[in-house]
Amino acid sequence: MTRNCSKLRLQIAPERIHFLKFILEGYDGLAIMTTIDSQQGLVEISFPPEQEQELALLLAELRPGLNPGRPAPGER
Repeated sequence: MTRNCSKLRLQIAPERIHFLKFILEGYDGLAIMTTIDSQQGLVEISFPPEQEQELALLLAELRPGLNPGRPAPGER
């Protein structure tokens, strides 16, 4: 059976790629992360549409640690 997955691309601090992947693996069935460009910190997260809200909440909590020293979009 093929599942339709939504995708989200993020740019995070390159040194935090392993951290995010480790966290997402701990949430069984939540999402799968693929590294697109490790030097740029570009990753793609694939997730079932029914998990979108839970993933958004998790990423919001993790955001400060994913880009340490960098302002979030819209912040200065």
